[in-house]
Amino acid sequence: MTETRSEQVLRVDAYPTHEVGGYRVRAGKPFPFGANVVPGGVSFSVFSDQATSMTLVIFKRGEPEPMAELEFPEEFRTGSVFAMTVFGLDHENIEYGYRADGPYDPVTGHRFDARQILSDPYARLIAGRDVWGVEPDRSRGYQYRSRVCLQDFDWGDDTPLGIPAEDLVVYETHVRGFTRHPSSQVTAPGTFAGLREKIPYLKELGINCIELLPVFEFDESDNPRTNPETGEQLFDYWGYNTVSFFAPKAGYAATGRYGMQGDEFRTLIKDLHAAGIEVILDVVFNHTAEGNEQGPTISFKGLDNATYYMLTPEGYYFNFSGTGNTVNCNHPVVRNYVLDCLRHWVADYHIDGFRFDLAAILGRALDGTPLPNPPLLELLAYDPVLRHTKLIAEAWDAGGLYEVGNFPAYGRWAEWNGKYRDTVRSFLKGDPGVTGELATRIAGSPDLYATRGTAASVNFLTAHDGFTLADLVSYNDKHNDANGEHNNDGANDNNSWNCGAEGPTDDPEINALRTRQMKNALAILFTSQGIPMLLAGDEVARTQQGNNNTYCQDNELSWFDWDQVDDNAELLRFTREMIEFRKHHRELRSTAHPTGQVREHLGLPDISWHGERAWQPDWSAESRLLAVARCGTGDDDVVYVAMNAHWESHDLELPALPGGRSWHLFADTGAEAPYDIRTPGAEQELDNAGKYLIGPRSVVILVGRTNASEDLDTP
Repeated sequence: MTETRSEQVLRVDAYPTHEVGGYRVRAGKPFPFGANVVPGGVSFSVFSDQATSMTLVIFKRGEPEPMAELEFPEEFRTGSVFAMTVFGLDHENIEYGYRADGPYDPVTGHRFDARQILSDPYARLIAGRDVWGVEPDRSRGYQYRSRVCLQDFDWGDDTPLGIPAEDLVVYETHVRGFTRHPSSQVTAPGTFAGLREKIPYLKELGINCIELLPVFEFDESDNPRTNPETGEQLFDYWGYNTVSFFAPKAGYAATGRYGMQGDEFRTLIKDLHAAGIEVILDVVFNHTAEGNEQGPTISFKGLDNATYYMLTPEGYYFNFSGTGNTVNCNHPVVRNYVLDCLRHWVADYHIDGFRFDLAAILGRALDGTPLPNPPLLELLAYDPVLRHTKLIAEAWDAGGLYEVGNFPAYGRWAEWNGKYRDTVRSFLKGDPGVTGELATRIAGSPDLYATRGTAASVNFLTAHDGFTLADLVSYNDKHNDANGEHNNDGANDNNSWNCGAEGPTDDPEINALRTRQMKNALAILFTSQGIPMLLAGDEVARTQQGNNNTYCQDNELSWFDWDQVDDNAELLRFTREMIEFRKHHRELRSTAHPTGQVREHLGLPDISWHGERAWQPDWSAESRLLAVARCGTGDDDVVYVAMNAHWESHDLELPALPGGRSWHLFADTGAEAPYDIRTPGAEQELDNAGKYLIGPRSVVILVGRTNASEDLDTP
């Protein structure tokens, strides 16, 4: 319907002022960046400080050649922002990009090339990789096509869950790998929709937070390697090579071919929230998919290379990420970009928090030196939109900056505690000289987080990067030959132990020991102070056959095998009960580090250490046995955890309990199932209250309470 002149006057923003390339246009608004639907058209806004001209390139959806190329009139430039509203576009059926012209002088950091069509850094959707694994048409000049996205999803009454950090049980998983295995029996394997069908499993497991490996658009086909044994193509499976930071990966959506990946992902998040599960995204701001001087030009490199990347004085790329380039995160323009991106995921997708890959890079200055007060980290900590989201740092980078315990936190940031992982792994192996540090780690690492509280420590033993729990107890060495890098990739310092045989074995004693070691690890993890994180599949002994770096393995090495849910039901049950036990004992989730202060109502300290003799821990280098007792403030339960990494049994003298309480057995990993663990609240009273024989390489958990005490503390 044609607007009348009077209607146009009333809606001055819908009134074209120019004609470019046969399209009616007017100057757009510099903010917000990206492509935004406005009355009568679409406003396009893009930043480039050094471009001499900018051209908007428009395609009909899926067509190889542009339908229009519209150069921004000079008067449409405000500062370093090119903004133009184009009227009459069918915004649901177009794709777009930019040609930026300017100097090509790598020594000064400029790599403009007007022949390239560039993705919009603020694109909310990307086309070109709509279905996972489909070989792309590489003859096309524009591979990653920006699309316009409407904001019309119905969130209903969905609101942030706001689960206190100390109450979280984080479950790290991969969208595709979680349901891609044929055994998943979901309707859309490997997608957001498939994961949604597994929400009942997550809820029954007891986790309340899912941490997703990268979901921002990346190109799974950008790995040039093949499996040296089979010749099969290898992928960029994990997705730590971002192409577009505002767009969910279309190949993770059953509806990606229809451009509905945004709403499919939102539906997953909405239903996870309804199930009481928060969503944390693993985000990668340390580098991009554009690589170094030899890498492709996709977006930033062609729009404003000198702004977006850290460059040496000679114009080469600093490589603190180990992948070719390093994002210039503390440049004022780039830190605003990061902020805008995270705000977008919180406001438009209701994301509850973020885990930052190689986050130490976010604290580096423009020349790569560490900053004492990194403005980006401070900005994210105090931003009003992000104010109640979880911020978790992987507090190291590939340039050697290691800041575990020293990450600039501003009262907000938590960290992946790599020292927790290394210490507990070493203890489980039976290494000497570890008992003292083990005590520090399971008490919330007060040496690292004295002023930040225990919730600053994300405790984990395994993650996507490294051995699974089953492989940790089955392999001494990594077996990464399938990655095509001659086994040179992946970590070498794994603190793993194969229990007597490398890889699968029929030896029942070794297999029993491996199961016990996995239970030991889970028992320690879920009784430690700090936020526990579980790698998906560890609860059912998922194996990667000794490959500790499956970044490129889109196959059964990486996928969750759902047959294991039945095959390893014993371990799954143990994990569920441990998670439930943690929920029932607030003293395990206390935000304050224990001090040894006596709880007056019990006459016992908040934490006490024990060895074979009560109240007499053995801190010597040869000690491999440690017991800890914890008392809370709000209930009268006492939790006693004895950890024996020794290959021999030990008689434990149990500390005496006050007020008619007695010791009740919750778990003994040395016992055969189903006697290895009880349901919280149904622990069995010990016959001999003063002693307990702990088996070799076992963990025993007792609860000190009266028989009538059932006042469990469930959050």
